[in-house]
Amino acid sequence: MRLTDILLLAVGLSMDAFAVAICKGLALKKISLKNAGTVGLWFGGFQALMPLIGYFIAALFADSIKAVDHWVAFVLLSLIGANMIREAVSGGEEEAADAALSVRAMLPMAIATSIDAMAVGVTFAFTGTFVNIWVSVAVIGVTTCLLSMAGVKVGSVFGAKYEKKAEILGGVILILLGLKILLEHLGVL
Repeated sequence: MRLTDILLLAVGLSMDAFAVAICKGLALKKISLKNAGTVGLWFGGFQALMPLIGYFIAALFADSIKAVDHWVAFVLLSLIGANMIREAVSGGEEEAADAALSVRAMLPMAIATSIDAMAVGVTFAFTGTFVNIWVSVAVIGVTTCLLSMAGVKVGSVFGAKYEKKAEILGGVILILLGLKILLEHLGVL
């Protein structure tokens, strides 16, 4: 696999994380390089970790992962999106930006956006890309990190102008993203 192929794959894999990062930018009250970096590291780290895990356990769990990955992503993204909508409608404010970036808030999103990356790792194992696995996961992780950081900024610019409506829109986008993942894997789209 050439570096350009890996880079294109990395950009494709990072699109879910980019969309969720935009939603995260909508929800955060204060955007700083630290906050954007936190989101980027969560998403980039998991996008790098999951193909590595998929690569090393491909033979054991390939069928199980493929059978449920879309359901896990759908449920996690829908729950997160529904919670965003509930908070926007109820008028509840985030306690602090740090709470929105806590392990409890970020872990489900990082998992939901990187499950497909585990399947890529399985593919790497079956195509014999061992020499390139380390380069591949590094490129995937860095690309996702940078695009996620940009997504937080995009979301914050939009969110600062439209506040509650933007948060509701972000929740709807997450739910639709989860639904899209589910329908693609079920062969409907």
